Amino acid sequence: MEIDLEKLFQIAVDAGEAILVVYNNPQEAGLVKLKTDESPLTLADEASHLIIQQGLEQLTPEIPILSEEGAAIPYEERQAWEYFWCVDPLDGTKEFIHRNGEFTVNIALIHKNTPVLGVIYVPVTGDLYYGGPEKGSFKRTAAGETSSLKVQADAPEWIAIGSRSHASPDEQAVLEKYPVVKSISAGSSLKFCYVAEGKAHIYYRHGPTMEWDTAAGQAIVAGSGGTLTMPNGEPFLYNKPSLLNGGFICKVN
Repeated sequence: MEIDLEKLFQIAVDAGEAILVVYNNPQEAGLVKLKTDESPLTLADEASHLIIQQGLEQLTPEIPILSEEGAAIPYEERQAWEYFWCVDPLDGTKEFIHRNGEFTVNIALIHKNTPVLGVIYVPVTGDLYYGGPEKGSFKRTAAGETSSLKVQADAPEWIAIGSRSHASPDEQAVLEKYPVVKSISAGSSLKFCYVAEGKAHIYYRHGPTMEWDTAAGQAIVAGSGGTLTMPNGEPFLYNKPSLLNGGFICKVN
C-alpha cells in the first residue's frame, strides 16, 4: 500500500504544534486528568488526537484507526483488519508534565500484525523519524536535512538505553548477557530512535506497554537494521485480543 508520506508527516507535525501550544502555556500544561487506568491525560493529548484522527481519515479513509485516546474497539471488530493505523497522540505524557521535552507523536501503519511504517515526531526539536522494514529508515531535522538511519551493528561495546520513568530492577540481569558498558535513559519512543540512529545498541523493557507505545518505533528500528522481539526471540505482534504488550528486547543484530 502506497501512503503519501509528505501528507502523513504534516499530520504528525500539525499534531506536534498543537501539543506545543499547550506545552508553552503553563496554565494549560498543568491541567492533568487521570484516565480509568490511572495514567495521565492532558489537553495536549486530546488536541493531538483530534488532529491525527481527522488527518488520517482524510488521507486514508479506508484504513481504520486505533488510537490511545480514541474509543475502545472490540477485538471481534479489529480481528478482521488487514491494515490499521496505530497511534499514540502524545507518547511520554509524564515527560510532558515534567517539562523535559522528551515526548513524541507516534503514528504507525500495521499490516497483518506487523508494523510496516512508522513516524515519530519530536515537537520540541522538530526532528522527524520515519521508515519501515521494506524501504529503510530516515531522520529529517527541523532544518529539512534528511539522513539514513543505520544501527551500529558492529560495535564491540554497547550502550543500553532505558526508560526515564519506568526503570525496572531486573533490567541489569538481562543486559549482563550483552557487551553493555554504559547505560543511558530517555523518555517516550525516543529510545527506539536512539537505537535506530546508532546512539544506543539495546533497549530492554520488562514492564508492560501498549501497542501504540511500540509500533512506530518497531517499524523504524526494523528499517534501520535492528530488531524488536519478545525476550525469548519470538516475533512481537500487533492487533492482539489484548492491546497490552509483554516485555521486549530492541537491539542491533
